[in-house]
Amino acid sequence: MQTTQFQNFIGGRWVSSESGNSYPVNNPAFKNVILGTAQRSDIVDAKRAIESAHQALSGWAETPAPQRGTIIYRAFELLRTRKSEFAKTITEEEGKSLSDALGEVNRSMNILEYAAGEGRRMFGQTTPSELPNNLAYTTRRPLGVVSIITPWNFPLAIPSWKIGPALICGNTIVFKPATSTPLSGIHLVNLFEEAGLPPGVLNIITGPGSAIGDTLVTHPMVKGISFTGSTDTGSRLYSMGARQLKKVQCEMGGKNAVIVLSDADIEKALNAVVAGAFGSTGQRCTATSRLIIEDAIYDSFISALIDMTKKLRIGYGLLPGIDIGPASSEEQLEQILRYIELGKVEGATLAYGGNRITGAEFDQGFYVEPTIFTDVEANMSIAQEEIFGPVLTCFKVKDFAEAISICNNVQFGLSSSIYTRDLSKAFSYVNQVEAGMLHINAPTLGGEVHLPFGGTKASGVGTREQGTEAINFFSEITTVYVDYAG
Repeated sequence: MQTTQFQNFIGGRWVSSESGNSYPVNNPAFKNVILGTAQRSDIVDAKRAIESAHQALSGWAETPAPQRGTIIYRAFELLRTRKSEFAKTITEEEGKSLSDALGEVNRSMNILEYAAGEGRRMFGQTTPSELPNNLAYTTRRPLGVVSIITPWNFPLAIPSWKIGPALICGNTIVFKPATSTPLSGIHLVNLFEEAGLPPGVLNIITGPGSAIGDTLVTHPMVKGISFTGSTDTGSRLYSMGARQLKKVQCEMGGKNAVIVLSDADIEKALNAVVAGAFGSTGQRCTATSRLIIEDAIYDSFISALIDMTKKLRIGYGLLPGIDIGPASSEEQLEQILRYIELGKVEGATLAYGGNRITGAEFDQGFYVEPTIFTDVEANMSIAQEEIFGPVLTCFKVKDFAEAISICNNVQFGLSSSIYTRDLSKAFSYVNQVEAGMLHINAPTLGGEVHLPFGGTKASGVGTREQGTEAINFFSEITTVYVDYAG
């Protein structure tokens, strides 16, 4: 069977990289299965894409926002008709279960639908003036060419929640998806092409960020950068952009905690912790990686948690009933296994899992057991660093105050949740926890598209994503004064 060759999309044309080099995209469930080849782009390709976006900018920026919204809505409708196809692609290239992939497609659809509607809500303000016969108001204008750099764990949803708002604000885009999961992004760009997006407005180039990332940030035609990925890379890109006075937003790592107090709805909390820690193989920035339990219920909760975890089905994500797929790559699997070994060396108790799964079909993929550590100390590496895998670290605390202290004792501040029936403690939690997204009696996962998404501390810098905050990032405010006295 001939391998499909996927190309870059620059200036409205599907083209090969300038160097002619490409690389294979593999299925993490079957490491020898090649899903296709993608272009190994270099600086020349990046510059061509940026120049193409710059050439298309004036025409797109001058297109009325409601008309821009019509094209985005058309892309939403196309995605709705191809939901199953996109979900299958996500599972094949990233590894997550089909149910998780379908959830990701739904999230992408919600984002595009919301962004399309913002074309009729691109509001400014009209205010009184201090002077007679004067009018004062504000209006929005696009940043210009923006670079969008996305990770491998949500290859459709994260590009969608950046591209939709960027387009509705009138920007043109150079989009670089993750090296290992470019296919969902390529199909998304193809969807926008079919929806009628003018040539050059949305460009995609694939390949390693080490080769083209700096160009996407430092090129003088690029006015904004939206990045999701590791804290180390995001901090570096943010510094580079800031030195050139560019607008930059970075959504980065997380070490999200769930607090379970003794008065909690135990069944509800158990379901949330299992879904949050092990769904999508723990490869979410909002995944539950720390569990903080009051000592009165600690032993019974851990026992029930292990029993529930044992029932999870692990395997190829396209098979029915699968809860956990493989890690997304061999590199990611090795990282997860290194942290599991480190947890044991540091003295935590491996209460469940902790092994690579082998034998039969598992030998073909990058599978690891869902893993639970108990007797974890707050200063251990597994309690402090982002593992990005199905590894849960558990803490026993004597009271609410100690739970809050452990919750805040990390460099990250993305998401957190608490399970309690005590409203006083719930709102005290809201006032004290250092995270950008807080959940009361709900999992650490996800969010709604009309609300801001992002974190504090090392989890994020710059304007938040989604909702009206996305519009604020991808546009500039212009203040206008009109003297009509004659």
